[in-house]
Amino acid sequence: MSRAVPSITAHLLGRVGYREAHALQERLLEARIAGQIGDTLLLLEHPPVLTLGRAAKREHVLFAPDHLRSLGVDVVETGRGGDVTYHGPGQLVGYPIVDLKPDRQDVRKYVSSLEETMIRLAADYGITATRVQGLNGAWVEDRKIGAVGVRIRKWVTMHGFAINGTTDLTHFDWIVPCGIRDRAVTSIERERGVRPTYEELAEKAARIFASLYEAELTITREAPSIPA
Repeated sequence: MSRAVPSITAHLLGRVGYREAHALQERLLEARIAGQIGDTLLLLEHPPVLTLGRAAKREHVLFAPDHLRSLGVDVVETGRGGDVTYHGPGQLVGYPIVDLKPDRQDVRKYVSSLEETMIRLAADYGITATRVQGLNGAWVEDRKIGAVGVRIRKWVTMHGFAINGTTDLTHFDWIVPCGIRDRAVTSIERERGVRPTYEELAEKAARIFASLYEAELTITREAPSIPA
């Protein structure tokens, strides 16, 4: 009997506040666990925000909370893995809400697929990104261009990946990115001198992610519909 072709719907949502996007992910996670929706990929960017994963150390946030608030920067504790990271305009964020059952129940392989999505996306701009042994994410030599942090419940995923397109890299000076002090952060713009738009990055990422799972892809600019 032939295997059914999987499908995924990518929602290009533009700029969404982190707390709003996190709440949406939580609702979608519950709906996917219940089988009420299919595999879903949210593609968006955030206003400036620092997020702290389960392994985050407060000393890796280098500015005082009051100063960050004065800059309009939110600080959010979140349930993903990893340390502290920055999200902001010019950075494409991908949140897959996908069920890894029955034949994709391998966390390491799943994380690798997120890294591969960013590696291939960077390659579309002539950038050679790779993995670094012992470190998550996508790297251009010793410069980090993309980060990964996931949470998985009942083999359904949330959180995901973030790749720097035209991100203001000075904003990473607010933190010790992912707790790594001796490596730099980079972007597609820094490496190649081009300024890809959010839409361009999102559409490319959706196609790459779907191709890795040999899934039929639907792209929409509407928010996901969640059954009551």
